[in-house]
Amino acid sequence: MKDSQIQSIPNDSSSLKFSEDDLYKCVHCGLCLNSCPTYLEVGLETESPRGRIAMMKAVHEGRSPITNNIISHWKLCLQCRACEVACPSGVPYGKLMQTARNHIEINYPTHNIISRFLHWVSFEKLLPYQGRLEFFLKLLRIYQRYGAQWLIRKSKVLNLIPGNFRELEAGLPLISKTFFKPRGQRISATTPKRATVSLLSGCIMPLVHEPSMEAIIRILNYNGCDVILPDTQVCCGALNSHAGYIGIAQELARQNIDSFHATEIDAVIVGSAGCSASMKEYPDLLAEDSEYYQKAISFSNKVKDIHEFLVGLPFYPPQTKVIERVTYQDSCHLTHAQRINIAPRTILKSIPGLELIEMPNSDKCCGAAGSYTITQRKFANRLIESKMNDICSTNANIIATANPGCVIQLQNGANNNRDLNLDICFVIDLLDKAYCQNYIG
Repeated sequence: MKDSQIQSIPNDSSSLKFSEDDLYKCVHCGLCLNSCPTYLEVGLETESPRGRIAMMKAVHEGRSPITNNIISHWKLCLQCRACEVACPSGVPYGKLMQTARNHIEINYPTHNIISRFLHWVSFEKLLPYQGRLEFFLKLLRIYQRYGAQWLIRKSKVLNLIPGNFRELEAGLPLISKTFFKPRGQRISATTPKRATVSLLSGCIMPLVHEPSMEAIIRILNYNGCDVILPDTQVCCGALNSHAGYIGIAQELARQNIDSFHATEIDAVIVGSAGCSASMKEYPDLLAEDSEYYQKAISFSNKVKDIHEFLVGLPFYPPQTKVIERVTYQDSCHLTHAQRINIAPRTILKSIPGLELIEMPNSDKCCGAAGSYTITQRKFANRLIESKMNDICSTNANIIATANPGCVIQLQNGANNNRDLNLDICFVIDLLDKAYCQNYIG
């Protein structure tokens, strides 16, 4: 993304305006309560979707100013959108919370100076620019792989830094040895051609989970798909929109729409659940953009989560046995935002020798939630501790999921439980393993 393409967001101090059609769909029936991870953890009405919407209504109607207390309740929301599935009235809670987050990020920044600086660097100067992000992670890779991390941890110097910096450093994912890069290449199918697709690379997944990106291409090729990798694509904008940086998310959406404009493709494939959910909702993000709104609709109709696409194709059943006990963690933005929960399980059940064991509360958020593990670290730790208890009850040795944030958070949970011998992976990693003896070419 070019610096000139990001427009600064004005510090608008006007009152917060929600869509009344969306806001007043909520009748406060409470059916959302038992689906909300934050409410289930603390049992407080203020940490439920119904409670947060009540505060939105109070602010919207002028009955209450926006206070630090209200902001703290809004910010504790994971935006997992489990409440949307439970809601009989169809309240678009995700849109409402995104509106609130955008407003408070502009007008009521509650961070201290250091946090505000880190937010500015992360969401405005780093995430939108893949080149900068890659350079930063190269430095992090050197730190991890050439002794600096060991030395820093051994010296315990991190204990001298205020806040939870030591804990955040301990939760860093292992950076891939090599990075996945879209260069405009077209990778041809290795079986009779069935479709031509483009693939979103994204921002974090190609740098942290490069082998899984390669696995997606192998799987698509084996299933008769030519894969195009546009070199002008950018981050999907999900992390920015969730954090309240809507203007930047809109610019990223426009660039992706232009990058994937090729009419000959049958689908835009996405390997990250959070990214596919975000890209399917570009029409909402660009609803007031007269130039891009119709383009966003056409684009979003082509966006397919990798599991959704493979099952709909349908994919070739693998023949190689994978003898493993696997449990599946539903990624929130796959099961709640996109309502896709059968497709990943269909893929897992198709693998010979694999035993799929359903975990209790598999659709309850693990606490990843984009940048939540950084901004709400203590609560994220509570959620992953609860999740690990559910996982342990399955006696599985592999946890499969569908989103890079979930993989990182689940890995941290496994690392914090030293007695566990657990591998964390994507569903497509297991399918790729099962295909390994069937590749042609």
